[in-house]
Amino acid sequence: MRNLLPFISSHPGGRSALTCRFRCGDACFKETPNTSDNEYAGDIIAGAVSRRSMMRAAAVVTVATAAGTAALTGPSAPQAEAVALAGHGHQPGHPHKPAPSGARGLRFSPVAPNKDDKVTIPDGYAQNVVIRWGEPILRGAPAFNPDKQTAKAQAGQFGYNNDFLSLLPLRGERGRQVMVANHEYTDEILMFRGYDPANPTREQVEIAWAAHGLSVVVVQEENRTGKLGPVNRHPLNRRLTATSEFRMTGPAAGSTLLRTSADRSGRKVLGTLNNCAGGTTPWGTTLHGEENFNQYFANGTTDMHKRYGIGTSVTERKWERFDRRFDLAKEPNEANRFGWVVELDPYDPDSTPRKRTALGRFKHEAAQPRLTSDGRPVVYMGDDEKFDYLYKFVSSKRMKKGNSRAAREHNLTLLDEGTLYVAKLSGDSPVTEIDGSGKLPDDGEFDGSGVWIPLATGTTSHVPGMTADEVYVYTRLAGDKVGATKMDRPEDVEPSPRTGRVYVALTNNSDRGKAGKPGADEANPRNSNKHGQILELAENWDDPTSDGFAWRLFLVAGDPDDPATYFAGFPKESVSPISCPDNVAFDAHGNLWISTDGNALGSHDGLFGVATHGDRRGELKQFLTVPAGAETCGPVIQDRRVLVAVQHPGEIDGASVEKPASVWPDGPGKIVRPSVVAVWRKDGRDIGV
Repeated sequence: MRNLLPFISSHPGGRSALTCRFRCGDACFKETPNTSDNEYAGDIIAGAVSRRSMMRAAAVVTVATAAGTAALTGPSAPQAEAVALAGHGHQPGHPHKPAPSGARGLRFSPVAPNKDDKVTIPDGYAQNVVIRWGEPILRGAPAFNPDKQTAKAQAGQFGYNNDFLSLLPLRGERGRQVMVANHEYTDEILMFRGYDPANPTREQVEIAWAAHGLSVVVVQEENRTGKLGPVNRHPLNRRLTATSEFRMTGPAAGSTLLRTSADRSGRKVLGTLNNCAGGTTPWGTTLHGEENFNQYFANGTTDMHKRYGIGTSVTERKWERFDRRFDLAKEPNEANRFGWVVELDPYDPDSTPRKRTALGRFKHEAAQPRLTSDGRPVVYMGDDEKFDYLYKFVSSKRMKKGNSRAAREHNLTLLDEGTLYVAKLSGDSPVTEIDGSGKLPDDGEFDGSGVWIPLATGTTSHVPGMTADEVYVYTRLAGDKVGATKMDRPEDVEPSPRTGRVYVALTNNSDRGKAGKPGADEANPRNSNKHGQILELAENWDDPTSDGFAWRLFLVAGDPDDPATYFAGFPKESVSPISCPDNVAFDAHGNLWISTDGNALGSHDGLFGVATHGDRRGELKQFLTVPAGAETCGPVIQDRRVLVAVQHPGEIDGASVEKPASVWPDGPGKIVRPSVVAVWRKDGRDIGV
């Protein structure tokens, strides 16, 4: 057995200090906002040693049926052939390597872990940069010039640090699609020459405001390849920034908790901030989660500001010097207007995007809907903070089919009425078998049951002592009060379009098990969790409106040679190493694709595919890696194309415009630029078949 891959950073996962500083305001090095004394799963498990209720058993049966017997017994003998394809044993391109095998959709030679300053892809595949930060997409916007940036120019150019991506069809324009991208945050040190963090200029701040938000850009496919490129100045192209108008909708819209001196209605907000993962709705809109919004607000004054991670002093970017709304001593409610799910209609460039209060306010990471049998959307959501919670929203309205104006107007109200829930999980193994090491309990799985606890329905609160407005605006506090389960940073949450199973990326939690902090439990089985895990959830009776579910850990990430890892029972010598799962997506074959954020195993971040059913369930293969300092975001998996957002390339401690730590994507002497990349097979066939 080879030595374990090294753990490379004192920061969460393998992130640089620079990334922690600008992306989340060093959240992981500050006091954990959740100091509630509600039960965590370790307490609950102690009273649940033998419990396997009928409700849970029924759901587990459906999971096992969909997954196949390999979920419990491991793969059959022929799968030993996959050892050569593990990605961390034999290198791609080995002359004696057999043709790629694996689950359908994953038949490619996996990329080996590496630290190359490029996007590394499998043999037989090609790539191109679709669009870079600063490329003009609106009429009148100039070509990008890093030494002559202006706020006006940036407002017409592709924004910075692309994250979530969505590709939607564009009827009547052959070979074209509508791409929507989130722009999570700015790193001014890598944007501006000679940047002085203590004294940013107004122009630099206004450029940063314009570089945040969302981009809508039509892309054109090149004939006979998978290459994509932007259609500049297309009528649907659009930029939404930190100063664009957004509308609050739903049951808390107009609440006194959302009113400010500039907006006494509590319904009109300027901007969207720190948009991370998101979702694409069945009715043709996109959803965008406002995540680490707390870092933009200075001088927090209340316990509720503290519960949301807002500091009591100045901010990193000093925006409060240039706009009073970012100073909570002057505008204490302004922060309440961020931390929502934003819905955008990319087909209507004149529409005002909506912040959906019915979905609750927290550090949203993802919002991917599925439909009930009668057509009502159910949205699953994670709160990306150590020891925070998993949520879902069940709409009370049914989706109308078709593209008529009446149908579209109706569907744009679906996320304003319904019930918001938070998850409470329990395990079925004795607490003594969960020792914090990641060792499997005697029954061979980390699994259990759970309940969805209702928080609010419309104007009715289900949380004692809180009004409905308070539940929506202070959703974290509502979760505290009802005893939700403290999780290891719930990030992207995606239901499988084939099976309905819900997959939750739990990225990491280095604080689990520390003095005064919750210890390991069956859903979060490792103390000092550096590598994260993925949870698989099955609603009772496969009904997404159910108030109960079964769960199991599908993956426990890390070096496969580490006994504390688990790959759904698949032989660990036959999988790629993975650390810090973040964004997830599905392909047409039902495989789960996972992008990573902060790989703590000594390799660059990457994109991985894993089979979720059949006799290769748990077979995980690395598809690509990204350049130095970068994170893999926003995967879109189409039949013949994969898209990823390469976020914060070159964001390594000590780097600057003058001293770049990466030369991607344009080579030496050029400024490092976050970009979107497309990958396709050279022979034109489907990915991985």
